[in-house]
Amino acid sequence: MSETPEAAPEPGRTRRVVTSTGLLGAMFLMATSAIGPGFITQTTDFTARLGATFAFAILVSVLVDIAVQLNIWRVIGVAEARAQDLANKVLPGAGYVLAALVVFGGIVFNVGNIAGTALGLDALAGIDMRIGGALSAAVAVALFLLRGAGVALDRILVALGVLMIGLTLYVTFVSDPPVGDALRRAVLPGELTGDLFLATVTIIGGTVGGYITYAGAHRLIDNGQGGIRNVAAVTRTSVVGIIVTGVMRVLLFLAVLGVVTGGAAILDAPNAPAAAFAAAAGETGRRLFGLIMWAAAISSVIGASYTSISFVSTFSPRLTRNRDWVVAGFIALCTVLFLTLGQAPETLLILAGALNGLILPVGLGIMLWVAARRSRDLLHGYRYPRWLLAIGVLAWLVTAYIAVNSLSGIADLWQ
Repeated sequence: MSETPEAAPEPGRTRRVVTSTGLLGAMFLMATSAIGPGFITQTTDFTARLGATFAFAILVSVLVDIAVQLNIWRVIGVAEARAQDLANKVLPGAGYVLAALVVFGGIVFNVGNIAGTALGLDALAGIDMRIGGALSAAVAVALFLLRGAGVALDRILVALGVLMIGLTLYVTFVSDPPVGDALRRAVLPGELTGDLFLATVTIIGGTVGGYITYAGAHRLIDNGQGGIRNVAAVTRTSVVGIIVTGVMRVLLFLAVLGVVTGGAAILDAPNAPAAAFAAAAGETGRRLFGLIMWAAAISSVIGASYTSISFVSTFSPRLTRNRDWVVAGFIALCTVLFLTLGQAPETLLILAGALNGLILPVGLGIMLWVAARRSRDLLHGYRYPRWLLAIGVLAWLVTAYIAVNSLSGIADLWQ
C-alpha cells in the first residue's frame, strides 16, 4: 500500500485505453472493500432476523448499487479528478465537507473492521476480542509501513477469497435453503418494516457507501486510466464489481437461510456468522471461517484507512509527503475507539454499514450535479447520457428515503 500511484495524465487527454490489469485492479479494490467482515456480519444478522424477506433488501440494494456506481465511476473517470476536488469546484468548501463525512464514515467502518479481525481470531483460536483486535491492528500497521508487503498480502487474500467462496457454496449446498421462498420474497416481501429499511440501507452502505465506491474510481484515475476514450471499459468494470459482490451476498444469504430455517438459533450466539458456519460444517467450518474472516478484515482495515486518507491528502503537500504515517495514525485511532467504545463487534459492523448508507446521498448528489450542470468544463465537454442521469437521480431519491427511514433503527441499534 505504500507504493506511490502513477501520475495521471492531463485531464481530458488520456491517450491509452484502460488495460485489463487496470480494470481488475480497480474492481478488486472495490470488491475487497465491500466483501469484508461487515459484509459477512450484516448478511448473517439480517438473514437471521428477517428470514427469506431479506431477499427483497438484496434485490433492491443490487439495483441501487449499480445505478450509484455507474454514475460515480462515470463522473470521476471522465473528469479524471478525485471526488473531493470535483466537489470543491462545484461549490467551494463542499469537498472538505464530503471528505469529512467520508473520513468519519471510514473511522466507524474501520472500527468495525478491527472488530471483524477480533471475531475472526475468536473463531479461529478463541483469542479474547480486545486482545485480538489490538494485535490485528498492529499487524495492519506493520503490513502497511513495510514496502512490498502489500503485494504478498494481496496474493494470500486472493487464495483465501477463493476458499471463502468455496466454503460458502458448500454451506449453501448442505444447509438446503428454501430457494423458492427466497425468490418469491424478493419481489413480494409483504410489510415494509423499519427493520427492512435498516437492512436495505445497511447493505447499500456496505457495498457503495462511504469510501467504498470511490476506492475503485480513484484507483483508475491514479493510474491514468480514466478519460472519455475509456468510458465503455470503466462502465463494464463498475457493473461487474457490483455483480460479483451481489452473487457473494446471495450465496451467503442462502447458506445462512438454510441454517436458520433448519432450526439453528444463531442470533444469541456471541459470534453469529461463525455459529452459522459451524451449524452447517461443524468445527472445521468454524476454524476456516475464522481464518477467512480475519484475512478479509485485515485487508479491509488497510484499504479503508488508505482510501479515507486519500480524501484529505490532496489538501496539503505535508499530508501527501507523510501519507504512510497518517494512515498508521488513522489505524491507531480506530483501534483506541474499538477498545474504548464498549460496543459488541457485531453491532459495530452493522452500524458502520448503516452510517455509510447515510453518507451516500451526499456524495452521489454532488456527482450528479457535476454531471447535470458542469459537463462542459469539469467533464471536458462530454455529453452525459440522460438515461444514466435519470437512474442516478432515482437512486439518489431511494437512498435518501431509505436513509431517513432507517434513522430510528440506527438509534435503536446503538442503544
